[in-house]
Amino acid sequence: MRIIADLHIHSKYSRATSSDMNLDSLSQWAKWKGITLLGTGDFTHPMWLSEMKQKLQPAAKGLYEYNGTTLMLTSEVSNIFQVRGRGRRVHMLIFAPTIEVVEKINDRLSTYGKLRSDGRPMLGLAAEDLVDIVLGISSECVLIPAHAWTPWYSVFGSNSGFDSLEECFGKYTKYIFAIETGLSSDPAMNWRLSALDRVALISNSDAHSCSRLGREANVFDTELNYPAIVDAIRSKDPQKFLYTIEFFPEEGKYHYDGHRNCNQRLSPKETMRLKNICPSCGRPLTRGVMHRVEQLADRPEGTRLPNTIPYRNLVPLREILGEVLGRDADTVGVQKMYKNLVGQFGSEFALLLDAEEETMQRTGLSPRVIEAILRVRKGQLHILPGYDGEFGTITIFPKDKATHEQLELF
Repeated sequence: MRIIADLHIHSKYSRATSSDMNLDSLSQWAKWKGITLLGTGDFTHPMWLSEMKQKLQPAAKGLYEYNGTTLMLTSEVSNIFQVRGRGRRVHMLIFAPTIEVVEKINDRLSTYGKLRSDGRPMLGLAAEDLVDIVLGISSECVLIPAHAWTPWYSVFGSNSGFDSLEECFGKYTKYIFAIETGLSSDPAMNWRLSALDRVALISNSDAHSCSRLGREANVFDTELNYPAIVDAIRSKDPQKFLYTIEFFPEEGKYHYDGHRNCNQRLSPKETMRLKNICPSCGRPLTRGVMHRVEQLADRPEGTRLPNTIPYRNLVPLREILGEVLGRDADTVGVQKMYKNLVGQFGSEFALLLDAEEETMQRTGLSPRVIEAILRVRKGQLHILPGYDGEFGTITIFPKDKATHEQLELF
């Protein structure tokens, strides 16, 4: 069966996260999106775990269910530590097979940080020690470096990371069989590093609000249970791990270099020409993911390896509809159209991934919306890259040619 899995999200107990990140809303949005398997996020938070213990029901081996949505126990933690006199900040994803295992993990991690203070707790603990502790509790757990390339808080981050997995995890590197590429990079960028050939590349939304669910995800063809999902990732078997769903990485908020406060958006070449100094304020620039990949890559751009897991770039449906209507994606008109389309096609992914052009035409879907979806599938977009915490902007139709639809499209 096809399984669309988004395994990195946050709950309402994480900082800068919407209050709608509760089980009822998450379950509803997972259905609208077409997500088969959703990570719970934040299992280290005592109140979120207590709520899950009360409401989740056991499902297939290692998974749980709430209101028709299947969930995997997942969490993100922030490791803050020093190596050779340099401060390091690495975010890690943890997958766990049972609530009982989660309780043991939380008991141990509570000695390294205040779990109640944030859904993504800060731990005074080296990344390799985290691997040792968690796998010592259960060998079925999985640890994956989160958003591996962002300038801060990542294993390869330009400001606080490492140049290799081995530098970060030492003798525990063999247990790290996957990394999360993050919104600002895609698999093709990661294929440029031969050191990553052995690991799987997964993608997740890191959603802080329900509407952001599934903006990146993983697509499997396997049984819907914890061991099968873990095996599909670990084995990198293209018959089981079909592809990842990706942001266009330019849209990610750390793709290019720059200074947001100075309105400076720069390519790596421009940054190198400027010797990494902002032309406006004279301070060091924030080097983005593209720059960092270029620093560590040992292969040219465009490298494609045999037997790699493919990927598909998408633009979320709400963003597509926002451009068609000439409105913000969060406005009432866009939300109304979104729910109409989800009801008609079954889910967002059913429309964006599966619907044939003829099918869309037969249902009476607006020609402008059809054209927008087809352009996204072909990558026929204009993208102003994100930088220094500022998301990039995607334009499907040139502004001078855009003719916005009326709200009543049905």
